[in-house]
Amino acid sequence: MLVRWHAHSSESPMTLYHFLVAESETPDERAARRAHTGRSSGESYGATLQQMYAGARITRIAPADADAEAPTPHQLARYDAVFVTGSPLHVYDDTAEVRRQLAFMRAVFASGTPAFGSCAGLQLAVAAAGGRVRRMPERIEAGVARRIVRTDAGRDHPLLAGRPPAWDAPAIHGDEVETLPPGGVLLAGNAVTRVQAAEIRHDGGIFWGVQYHPELAPGEIAVALRRQAEDLVAAGLADDEAGVERQAALLDRLHDAPDDRAVLWALGLDRQFARADGRRTELANFVATLVEPRRRAA
Repeated sequence: MLVRWHAHSSESPMTLYHFLVAESETPDERAARRAHTGRSSGESYGATLQQMYAGARITRIAPADADAEAPTPHQLARYDAVFVTGSPLHVYDDTAEVRRQLAFMRAVFASGTPAFGSCAGLQLAVAAAGGRVRRMPERIEAGVARRIVRTDAGRDHPLLAGRPPAWDAPAIHGDEVETLPPGGVLLAGNAVTRVQAAEIRHDGGIFWGVQYHPELAPGEIAVALRRQAEDLVAAGLADDEAGVERQAALLDRLHDAPDDRAVLWALGLDRQFARADGRRTELANFVATLVEPRRRAA
């Protein structure tokens, strides 16, 4: 059940972390994703975090919803970290849903609580801090973001610790960051999307984000490809929907057998992509670097 807002005044001493997961999806988008995958984006994020940090408490809210209560910076400061999900949200659209999301993200920055976002989560933080997001001018990036490399600023940045010189990651998006805001640092990119990873410091807060999806498994990406098959064909990424299905089927096989060398070869991927701990590198680095020291100090 979605928790619209629930501020907890205390935590059990057995709880390792208390995370807030902010759904970027609208109610209709959550329902559509559940119909296809069984979970909303926030539920997927929460499941990943609980797998990584046994005993963690996860509170989910949906800031875009019309009946959502807007948390204050003081309420947000009670959490160990905020995670902002991906979604079909276009942050450049002037809609009530987007305005509520932007107001939420500004409150997160003002709270000083470390925040992490994937895909639309990164775009939301960029827009809230004064940067710009746009529709990708030529094509979309779907299935796998290939050959992501660090910038000079990202070479020694802890967000990317443990990544090889070039890596692949789960991705599906048609929007991208056009301009980082003041206080934004570009950490990684590739030939398709210039901003694949960034740090943003704004109004006393710090945000680490990636355009790709470290929280998603290959099977979840396969579902997303099937849902958007018509768009992928229109974008020229596949000749027909059967071509999309072939790619999705390979990702399904990888999901079930991450060490299957034949599937890895067919997809052109390595085991860091195939294995959960490899895909989740940035999430683990964020918690170890920003969240754990803050919790210990508190």
